[in-house]
Amino acid sequence: MRAMSNTIRSLATISRSEFLLPNLGSLIMGLAWGANPPLSLTEGIVLVVLSFSIINLSSAIGAQANTLSDYELDLKDPRKKQLVQALDSFGHRKVKAVLLIEFVLTLILVSVFMLIQEKPFLLLLWIVGISLGCAYSALPLRLKSRSWIAPISLILVLAVFPVLFAYYTFTFEISTFFLVSLAGLSLTVYAVIVPTEIRDYFGDNAMNIETMTVHIGLSKASLLGIILLSIGAVLTGTALFMEWTYSGKLWLSLFLLAIPVAVLFILGKFKKLYSLSKEYETAKDKTQNVVEEKIVSLSADNPKWIMLVTQTYSLLSIMLLASKFLF
Repeated sequence: MRAMSNTIRSLATISRSEFLLPNLGSLIMGLAWGANPPLSLTEGIVLVVLSFSIINLSSAIGAQANTLSDYELDLKDPRKKQLVQALDSFGHRKVKAVLLIEFVLTLILVSVFMLIQEKPFLLLLWIVGISLGCAYSALPLRLKSRSWIAPISLILVLAVFPVLFAYYTFTFEISTFFLVSLAGLSLTVYAVIVPTEIRDYFGDNAMNIETMTVHIGLSKASLLGIILLSIGAVLTGTALFMEWTYSGKLWLSLFLLAIPVAVLFILGKFKKLYSLSKEYETAKDKTQNVVEEKIVSLSADNPKWIMLVTQTYSLLSIMLLASKFLF
């Protein structure tokens, strides 16, 4: 029993189970913007379960491919010790077998889903998304080391495709306000990923892996994160404000105050990263090593920032959904 528990725990680590809630956020956002009355409870539950299963299986496939592809690099990074140990414990061949099973299962689910919904676009979205997700880390493309291609790939895989998949599950139409909101989410998602690249900067730079952060440098990357997070918050808030104004429910806009509360907290952390990055770029020898440790330590808290912003947007999406069916 204990051995099975350890195996499940190792697979969860390899599959980056921490992405479960952000994935749920993608589903909620797509559902909130795409679903409209009349929609029966039974139909809604079936569609939600199927789309959420597909999104999470796809996320697991991409995460496992990333873990396998980055193994040699992660071996040299003490901060990735838990990930390396989980992969060694579970077994490289077993992960590949699980990956193949998940791929086949997800392909079947998407194909059946597409036929039921009569929406071939869903299959196309999945194929492009899963291909980009695997190509991000896997050779020969390894998009993560191709400078500006890396952030574009991440934005598409982590924000655009999952939300579009959930959105088109419920509708054939396109909303201008939804597109503005999706643009805001996309910028926000990459903004909160920047600290992860900052944390990995020193290892990536040593291994000649040219991520966007390696390409432009630590301070510029921190500044870019601040700019993208700010613009993303404005776009998301504007989209929801216009939607509620247009539908005659302006009072719901009071809930938008949650965005500046969450975003300003994260911007404070980004500002610290920016200051440390500037200090690192001018420091020398031992002082530089000390600053490096501070940067890595601060950026390691990034999962908490991701959780804060994604759950804030998820709660607002729930309010949007409720405004359509209850208010």
